[in-house]
Amino acid sequence: MSTTVKEEPLLRLRGFRNLFVAGAVSQLGSQISYVALPLLAVTALGAGAGEVGLLSALGTLTVLLLGLPAGAWVDRVRRRPLMIATDLLRAAVLLSVPLAWWAGQLSMGHLYVVAVLTGAGTLLFDVAAYSIVPALVGRERLTPANTLLVGTGAGMDVAGRSAAGVLVQVAGAPVAILLDALSYVWSAAWLRTVPEPGGARRGCADDPMERPEPMERQEPMGRQIAEGVRFLFGNPILVTALLQGTMANLAFPLCSVLLPVVLVQQLGHPEWVVGAYLAAGGLGVLAGSAGANAIGRRLGTGRAAWLASVVTTPAALVVPLLTWGGPWVWASAAAWFVLTFRTGLNNVLLVSLRQRVTPDAMLGRMTATMRLLLTGALGAGGLLAAGVGELWGAGAAMALGAAVMALSWLPYVRSPLRHEP
Repeated sequence: MSTTVKEEPLLRLRGFRNLFVAGAVSQLGSQISYVALPLLAVTALGAGAGEVGLLSALGTLTVLLLGLPAGAWVDRVRRRPLMIATDLLRAAVLLSVPLAWWAGQLSMGHLYVVAVLTGAGTLLFDVAAYSIVPALVGRERLTPANTLLVGTGAGMDVAGRSAAGVLVQVAGAPVAILLDALSYVWSAAWLRTVPEPGGARRGCADDPMERPEPMERQEPMGRQIAEGVRFLFGNPILVTALLQGTMANLAFPLCSVLLPVVLVQQLGHPEWVVGAYLAAGGLGVLAGSAGANAIGRRLGTGRAAWLASVVTTPAALVVPLLTWGGPWVWASAAAWFVLTFRTGLNNVLLVSLRQRVTPDAMLGRMTATMRLLLTGALGAGGLLAAGVGELWGAGAAMALGAAVMALSWLPYVRSPLRHEP
């Protein structure tokens, strides 16, 4: 990459700017649906803890079936058309929810199908997006690029989740989900001008003939998948990032997916309180991502991630006190902010590190394998929340999640990641 491109501000790089704009609005819509779908299930369909937990789990468990093939597929195909197609798929699927509700035909089975299909679309989109960023900005600028992307995503979390509770209360959950569908159409329109990785390096992004044909495309998919798995588990830095992320992702849904049940059904709060609580988490991610670049430069990537885990994870023990009601709701939200601060920090530092240590030809497979396990942990956490919530109550599910989160610093012990610059 030329010196001129390196010095140019990131948002003046046309391809990165358009990817940034496409993602920002679609993330805003996604966070609205993140709140609106379970609220719709609870308020319109009378869903209980088990059904809400299953709804949360299905979208993420889809990754267990598609995760490894998705990485090999992304490494074989042009990424921009794939991203556009998944945006349009998710728009159509989400649009079916308000249409079914207005026709009086909405059911939990319908919402389960929506969760599965949108989860598959999000998997393919995210693998392609993570794989395209290094070519758009250069590997030496991955940390500031990811700071911008993660920080903006966190800002959309705050805005989307804060607005969702109010929007659901004023206009209804179906209208909120309709807005999410439209956000994916917006994203697809902006992605039309994002260059392909090969073209971005050559300066002729729109000509598919200019993209070099990777040798891996001729290999059987099973061999490609196996290479990606071996690469990830053969790298101790990637293994550490995977283990700590798996523990955190298992804990987060245990602590959060039953919030509508606790806050609305059990404690009698209005819907906007769910959005406000989740928005505190968005603020935490925003704060962590905003400071990640400076903290990583001062302490080193590995040391910063390690110290952030040790300092923040004890806050998890406060989260289950939400079930006591009263001021404990807001004490729990404050603890949620602290935990998600670490998430924001890691989403910049560890994702950038993963991209730096992975060759271009392996990015799709590494990302998909990592995504398989991390998102699979989210799905498992959702199922655990459903089961534990049904058997012993939402408080027990949240307490289990808090215990796992409080121990999620352990993978850093004796890991070489702690010494990564």
